[in-house]
Amino acid sequence: ELKEIVFVIQSQSNSFHSKRAEDLKRDILKQAVDLGRELPTVLLIHQIDRHEGAWTILPLMRDFSVTYGRNSSWIFFCEEDTRIQVMKLLETLRRFDKSKEWFLGKALYDEESTIIHHYAFAENPTVFKFPDFAAGWALSIPLVNKLAKKLKSEPLKSDFTIDLKHEIALYIWQKGEGPHLTPVPEFCTDDVNSYKADHCATTFSNFLPLCGEPANKEDVFVAVKTCRKFHGDRIPVVKQTWEREAALIEYYSDYADISIPTIDLGVPNTDRGHCGKTFAILERFLNHTSPRTPWLVVVDDDTLISIFRLRKLLSCYDPKEPVFLGERYGYGLGTGGYSYITGGGGMVFSRTAVQKLLASKCRCYSMDAPDDMVLGMCFSGLGIPITHSPLFHQARPMDYPKDYLSHQIPVSFHKHWNIDPVEVYFTWLAPNSEESRNGKKVGYNREDL
Repeated sequence: ELKEIVFVIQSQSNSFHSKRAEDLKRDILKQAVDLGRELPTVLLIHQIDRHEGAWTILPLMRDFSVTYGRNSSWIFFCEEDTRIQVMKLLETLRRFDKSKEWFLGKALYDEESTIIHHYAFAENPTVFKFPDFAAGWALSIPLVNKLAKKLKSEPLKSDFTIDLKHEIALYIWQKGEGPHLTPVPEFCTDDVNSYKADHCATTFSNFLPLCGEPANKEDVFVAVKTCRKFHGDRIPVVKQTWEREAALIEYYSDYADISIPTIDLGVPNTDRGHCGKTFAILERFLNHTSPRTPWLVVVDDDTLISIFRLRKLLSCYDPKEPVFLGERYGYGLGTGGYSYITGGGGMVFSRTAVQKLLASKCRCYSMDAPDDMVLGMCFSGLGIPITHSPLFHQARPMDYPKDYLSHQIPVSFHKHWNIDPVEVYFTWLAPNSEESRNGKKVGYNREDL
């Protein structure tokens, strides 16, 4: 029965995201009413605030087991942009024996071993399947109860959360002792209007959010972190690719090179983290740019980014809110810990967020501390949640499953390692790749990569 399904929406507290999640919740409940069914439970992750790591889901298993273990059959997880046909979902779940342990989803797999999965299954990465969260995924209550029991006796390791969907699948698999992901063809990421979507219980709105006019070019200040040893190879790539999309851009280095030009912030280069340099950039943004410039983007010199698309995305966010946006990672979330925006994919700050951060006493514990993690700690301490977008990427396109990227219009990738970064930019990020003339795609073909 529908009342036996607990829907869990991977929501966020930022006003744009929370509204989308509330809309989805309303839609699920309206479908239930229209079907004349008893209402299911619909939970929003960001409202389950007893735990900083709620978004990583595993810490919630014991609560789910205690609260829903007796009267429910399934926990169904989805993203705020997942669209659900409730009746079809019910029919799909009925095919599976609810008294058994099931882990259901749309299967993704790595085509080659990748750093973001710690090179897992290096001999044949295609053997291990993990769920595409955009399509929705489900756990049967017997499996939830089993996971809750295991978590009670073996607490989660306080480690990094880098790619949640892969890490959850690994945890459930238990080195072969637990269930594998069972692929469900009705869990889809096709667009709701696609001819392929007829058989789907779930679909996904695969677009770049646009909530009005894109942010003005002059509203986005771009700070590029570099150092003398990379002036010759990385900076020319920026200049050949995305620099022209930025109206306001400065390069910060340990050496003033007028040919670029770079600005020496007086912070020596470090081989490890760049906390001192990043905080100097934040101070400079607050004190030396127009107070009317609402957005700051901090990128590495080997970040490939579409400022054109970012301006569209920023139309959905209110710069009067303290916004800290990018790809979310976590540290120590099994035991509290904090979330942070990983730096390589680009970190986006509203001026309000920078003001609140610098007004606090939170600073680097050393000049070479990892800047992104220190920022995560600081914002966590200030009670300012970070805002995740899957359109920012800490790694290269080939480090992600093709099927995962197929329902994205990406904003950034990171690293020049073993790729032609100019080719990657024009294939994946250049404005022409979807805003092309006469409907023809301009640039390289993604499949060639």
